[in-house]
Amino acid sequence: MLFGGPSPEHDISVLTGLQAASALAKDGVAVTAIYWARSGDFFEVDPALDPPSFVEGVPRGAHRLDLVARPGGGFVPEGGRLGRRSALEITAVLNCCHGGPGEDGTLQAALDLAGVRYTGPSAAGAALGMDKLAFGGVMRAAGLDVLPRMAFAPGIAPEFPGPYIVKPRFGGSSIGIEITDDLTTVAALVKTSPHHRAGAVIEPYFGDAIDLNISVLTHPERRLSAIERPLRGAGDDRIYSYADKYLGGQGMASAKRQLPASLPADVAERIIQAAHVVAEVALVRSVARIDFLWIGDRVCVNEINTIPGSLSWYFWAAEGLPFGALLSGLLAEATAGPTVRYSTDGADGTALRAAGSIASKLA
Repeated sequence: MLFGGPSPEHDISVLTGLQAASALAKDGVAVTAIYWARSGDFFEVDPALDPPSFVEGVPRGAHRLDLVARPGGGFVPEGGRLGRRSALEITAVLNCCHGGPGEDGTLQAALDLAGVRYTGPSAAGAALGMDKLAFGGVMRAAGLDVLPRMAFAPGIAPEFPGPYIVKPRFGGSSIGIEITDDLTTVAALVKTSPHHRAGAVIEPYFGDAIDLNISVLTHPERRLSAIERPLRGAGDDRIYSYADKYLGGQGMASAKRQLPASLPADVAERIIQAAHVVAEVALVRSVARIDFLWIGDRVCVNEINTIPGSLSWYFWAAEGLPFGALLSGLLAEATAGPTVRYSTDGADGTALRAAGSIASKLA
């Protein structure tokens, strides 16, 4: 069970990981807990720790691990003679890392190279889900309704009027989200915010938009949860904020919501149909959350969370599926499939022999 990570969502990932470890332990599943510190280092920790143990960083009693990204690699305890260290025996990694390299394909690619099975999206699915600009473009190409969205660049005006909502191009669904009425403010925000260093996207803001979410589960076959309507806080209710989602004490599980949402039948059906398309096109695996915006007569795909807060277990608890059973299903799906294999078909040396001398080619 892997949680944490060098990400703005580190703390929420810790909550998700500890919730998952507790649920699996209650079901008698042996759990090895791996904490991914803010520094990027990995540590084996006691899976029974509580959240305050991680406030100052790496908890006491932690043991450092190295992630070896090569065949036969994996998580290797530090120490011992070079070449004689054995990786931890891991059936599959339950990935509880939100945002950053844990959800953008970086971790997934490293585990693929090591031949380690894991839950959650593939490297390709994770990368697509984390890139808001690419995801929106792919959904539009699939025939789904999405709001206009563009990469922000100073001096290039959008084709739509303000007010604007500005988001990190690569990031979660809450951190770094701002609403503003003019492009000068957008430029200043993007220039100064650490969340926008890798790029920002801008899209029109609709104050009357209603957030609607649905969860997708892919094992043993694809299933959709009931639709939820998140409830915004009593303060600045222009967006469904980070505080609304995560600061209730148990991450997303304690956020206020209407589940199932009270909706017109046609709106619910449009969300269900669109969710199936998103799941297929975006390579959804394990459990994910798809966020929609209901604006007048439009139902727009907004974003996907490929490793959602609390692993969306509250959706499935409402369906009668306990958290432990949800997690066991994710692990069963991960262990049932083969690890990623790379092909060298065609790399038979023909091109190398034909190339001759590099020096002659440069001459």
